Amino acid sequence: MKYIIDHDLHIHSQLSSCSQHPEQTPAAILNYAKRSGLNHICLTDHHWDENVPGASDWYAPQNYPHLSRSLPLPSEDGITFDFGCETEFDRFMTLGISREAMDRFTFIIVPTSHLHMAGFTIGCDITSVAERAKLYMERNHALLDMDLPFHKMGLAHFTCDLMARNCDGSRDDIINAISDVELAEFFERLAKCGMGLELNIPLGDCSSETSLRPYRIALKCGCKFYLGSDMHSPIDMVSAIARFEAITDALGLTEDDKFDFARK
Repeated sequence: MKYIIDHDLHIHSQLSSCSQHPEQTPAAILNYAKRSGLNHICLTDHHWDENVPGASDWYAPQNYPHLSRSLPLPSEDGITFDFGCETEFDRFMTLGISREAMDRFTFIIVPTSHLHMAGFTIGCDITSVAERAKLYMERNHALLDMDLPFHKMGLAHFTCDLMARNCDGSRDDIINAISDVELAEFFERLAKCGMGLELNIPLGDCSSETSLRPYRIALKCGCKFYLGSDMHSPIDMVSAIARFEAITDALGLTEDDKFDFARK
């Protein structure tokens, strides 16, 4: 059966410092799900656990007391609205949430591709394409080396443009610098640990083989995929479903390829 567009597991509210849009409320997000025919959504505001040292000035205010202002989430029959978060992975390979604090959230996503925060997620001197590609895969493997509840975790926007910020090349250059063998080695580990792989790319990238290559390899390696719009404002709701349909069609995904959100 063809992959059904029935969820969105990467959504920001006005509590994320990158949003702060007054109309991006949990109620508006729930209405987006109703209009779009989704039965499962997840709030994933940015978060750095107040009990984990090393937060940047930008991340420090986005602690649990701040995020919990969204609770209780609004409800609607037939729609599961989960309380999750998007935490960070700094340049010392420190995860911005403690193992104990993970129980506060139903779903946790990690963006290893956030290489735009110079001095926080990446050293200021790592500017070449080769260095970025090497570091990116080191970060991905380091995450999987951790003892984490991968059954309730997702790897966010693997081909995000932010990996190329302040770099001598583009995102495509970095992706092309990672071999098929390197990608397969990582995605085999990802599939084995049971962590979900997020599908979240612009419409234009859905016809780009450079953008699709990592996901095609991940599919062959047995990875499971979930959909994430990464929306920050109501305007992002307009294109979300079209993007989901385009990427799942481009990859030829079926329901067997869907991430099984295990609530354990």
